[in-house]
Amino acid sequence: MAQRLLSTIFIVAGLALLGSAPAYADHLKVPEGAPLWVSLAASAILYAHIGGGAVGLFSGATALIARKGGKLHRLCGDIFVAAMLIMSGIGAMVAPFLHDRISTMAGFMTFYLVATAWLTARRREGVSPLEKLGLMVAAGGACWVYYLAWLASQTPEHTLDGAPQPAFYIFAAVTTIAAFGDLKLVLRGGISGAQRIARHVWRSCFGLFVSSGSLFLGQMQVFPVWLRHTPVLYVLALAPLPFLVFWMLRVRLSKQWRGRPARTQALAA
Repeated sequence: MAQRLLSTIFIVAGLALLGSAPAYADHLKVPEGAPLWVSLAASAILYAHIGGGAVGLFSGATALIARKGGKLHRLCGDIFVAAMLIMSGIGAMVAPFLHDRISTMAGFMTFYLVATAWLTARRREGVSPLEKLGLMVAAGGACWVYYLAWLASQTPEHTLDGAPQPAFYIFAAVTTIAAFGDLKLVLRGGISGAQRIARHVWRSCFGLFVSSGSLFLGQMQVFPVWLRHTPVLYVLALAPLPFLVFWMLRVRLSKQWRGRPARTQALAA
């Protein structure tokens, strides 16, 4: 029941996000006198970013409530991955030009988590070069975000590009955990069973959390003023986290995913 409610709320929120796209487009900052193609390209990038986020909310919420391992779950999971990679990839590439390093970090981490979550569900036994690449990316990202946190600590306000120092520590902690997880996977030559499913679950759910948090907390201005003064947006932003905890406990404590063949594990993810 709670999962269906979450899905309905995210679908409504996604529609609201798509509906707000013209408002964003009206506030695009392009150099005065720039060629028409520059404005068109900026609008296309913006709509792709917003559309990717909206589709990610739709598909992610649907994948949460769908029967695990079923066709709908796998279909929505693939759509979720594609949409989130588009949304986060654009955000990570554009944010540096806007002097918004916390958004750059959010985009980078979301792209990495969602990509490795998908790879965990789809790959076969052993360790591929992509997993080793993921380890290097996570380790580099962790070092980078710790450096950003240090830069924030050197300012009188303890902020960086308007973001408070604790926000960088949150990203640093998650990226460090992910990097150690990648290191463990590489050293062990792969993972299976409940550990494999748990890796897929937490990375997917946290990627959804970054998306919901970026919308409901990072873009509050697209919602009615009265709604901003209620706890609703905060609840929606944090909603994926209880589901993350629920599924992690279920996967770890249940015997359902233990000792299953690799093909069955991939489908269940």
